[in-house]
Amino acid sequence: MSTAVKTCKLRQVISLLVSGVGTAIIFSGCSANGFWSSAQKWETYRNPRYGFEFPYPSHWTSLASPDNNDGVTFVALQNQNTVIRAWAAKELPELQNPETLKQIDHNFETVQGLSGLMVIEVNPQITSMKLTITQGQVKYYWQGQTNSKEFKDHYRLFYYIATQYKIR
Repeated sequence: MSTAVKTCKLRQVISLLVSGVGTAIIFSGCSANGFWSSAQKWETYRNPRYGFEFPYPSHWTSLASPDNNDGVTFVALQNQNTVIRAWAAKELPELQNPETLKQIDHNFETVQGLSGLMVIEVNPQITSMKLTITQGQVKYYWQGQTNSKEFKDHYRLFYYIATQYKIR
């Protein structure tokens, strides 16, 4: 094996270790300090166009909804960088490739029993938790995001809301 190939493989192993350790550090402190209490008051957002719903903290503010009524964005009063977004869209039949759909693993299930794909994207500034659920020709998206340094404080809150996501 050439030196260049060995160096490349070593870099891949180091990269995997660093990203794994970084992710473990983020999740080791997922406590939702200050955001999770039995006194938390909840509201429920219901989308009239696509029929999805989910709870959100009652003290969060809703931004203006798009004219087509496909979704919503809520912002935490304490931090304008902490947001929850949800929307849905119909897929065009020609964009649905059966081979691609077979490759998608469903790693998450809501309380309602909906299977979806949950992905956590960790970046230096912003970290997000994204849930995608496909039902027929409609894709449903839910996302919670905040500053990466504060994600550990919001993880349980975001996870709880994602588990409560429903489609009527």
